[in-house]
Amino acid sequence: MHIGIDVGGTNTDAVLMEGVTTLAGVKHSTTPDVTTGIVRAIEDLRAQHHFTGAQVQAVMIGTTHFINALVEAQRLAPTAALRLGLPATKSLPPLIDWPQPLVEALSARTYLAHGGYEFDGRPISPLDPDELRAHARDMAAHGIRSVAISSVFSPVNHDLEDQAAAIVRDEFATADGGAEVAVSLSHEIGRIGLLERENATIINAALRELAGEIVDGLTSAARAQGIEAPIYLSQNDGTLMDEDFVRSYPVATFASGPTNSMRGAAVTSGLTTCAVVDVGGTTTDIGLLVGGFPRETAGEVKVAGVRTNFRMPDVLSIGIGGGSLVDLETAEVGPGSVGYRLTTEALVFGGSTLTATDIAVAAGRADIGDASRVAHLDPAFVQRVLDRIAERVSEAVDRMRTSPDPIPVVAVGGGSILLPDELPLFGAAHRPENYSVANAIGASIAQVGGEIDKVVAIEPSRREESIAAVKQEAVEKAIAAGARPESVDVVDFDEVPIPYLPGNATRIRVKAVGDLEMGR
Repeated sequence: MHIGIDVGGTNTDAVLMEGVTTLAGVKHSTTPDVTTGIVRAIEDLRAQHHFTGAQVQAVMIGTTHFINALVEAQRLAPTAALRLGLPATKSLPPLIDWPQPLVEALSARTYLAHGGYEFDGRPISPLDPDELRAHARDMAAHGIRSVAISSVFSPVNHDLEDQAAAIVRDEFATADGGAEVAVSLSHEIGRIGLLERENATIINAALRELAGEIVDGLTSAARAQGIEAPIYLSQNDGTLMDEDFVRSYPVATFASGPTNSMRGAAVTSGLTTCAVVDVGGTTTDIGLLVGGFPRETAGEVKVAGVRTNFRMPDVLSIGIGGGSLVDLETAEVGPGSVGYRLTTEALVFGGSTLTATDIAVAAGRADIGDASRVAHLDPAFVQRVLDRIAERVSEAVDRMRTSPDPIPVVAVGGGSILLPDELPLFGAAHRPENYSVANAIGASIAQVGGEIDKVVAIEPSRREESIAAVKQEAVEKAIAAGARPESVDVVDFDEVPIPYLPGNATRIRVKAVGDLEMGR
């Protein structure tokens, strides 16, 4: 058995799984401290289908902790950004386009140093250890606790980032009090593209301390239920990472919620290529599944106003959910939401706020709370609201598809009761079994992956050999992350020649995934 949990802004969903069979599924309100909600969700699972802690081989969790901390600019560590690239890159220093409130929340300091490489591995300038030591002493003097190190073209050659990290750690260790510092390296986090990769690394560095607290909290929540099995968190690309990986790379969890929903939709519906509409308590997330995995965004992704380029699914979010506020005059829904306070503020639960859930109950689409509290709503108004929701969701799906060909639509999430059986433009909306907890199912069946994204100089006579070597790197990375070797397959491959660079330069991106080796 294994347990999948997805923590959303409104609800915490949990499922008890045996293979791909759902034994029990529960939906619990997300608590302000989040971990309490997880404990209660596991208790509810045990009440539905009894199990002992020893029977559970793994717990998979998708959480919004880290993205929320960044968006709210809270609980972020004092962070320094160190870039290796002088004498180049001076015109655009680190944090150049960040929102000022976020820079202030980080107590951020920026430093430029010599180093970096050209695309083919030729050095821009040699590393200057004395320069780095001076920067590190200044960081320590200003209370910096986390450092993000980025270097020009480090995905091609990351030696200088590694050397700089060793120097910074040593200098902090010899500073007054022997302060410890967390170091994040850009070649481990982002893709080709200096500014976006650097931004992702700075975000990661700012969340490192919080990652330790969150992982400890999630672990104790599971241990309190007698579960000693390994705990994994969902990544943006639909794969898993273990506790140690999360402590080092919290930024990889940002889009795990929509990703889990899409993976769960694939399993429960049996469709591997479709549009997925996940209606939660706060937002509706729309994405495309291609071959059972979410389509990844091709360009930069803005997170809390910051441009980044790490792995993210291509998701369009609109402010419609079960907790969304409904305007009595215009019949518009959202983007405001009561969030996890739905069970106290919605009309059907004795509150005074008209929400989308109240509309669903008034229309007879849901049987929760006290229906008599919404009996006064005009049926014509209720229908107007539902029609408007269907229209906006259809428009969003239409924006996401890349061709005019028909595409099946799968509706999941507890809030999908707001959608009609027939969507404008697309026809039937499929609602698979256990649709309301599809996100938790997606977390529970997530696989383990490895991705390589690098620029290589390909000799015309050795193209196949070069590509095979990069693919093998991705496979080995997946196995190292915990995948069963015999289950690993390459699921995504991209090869883009770069004509403006010499030497047959080609950017190759490979993703390999495999099933988690339980008990490892």
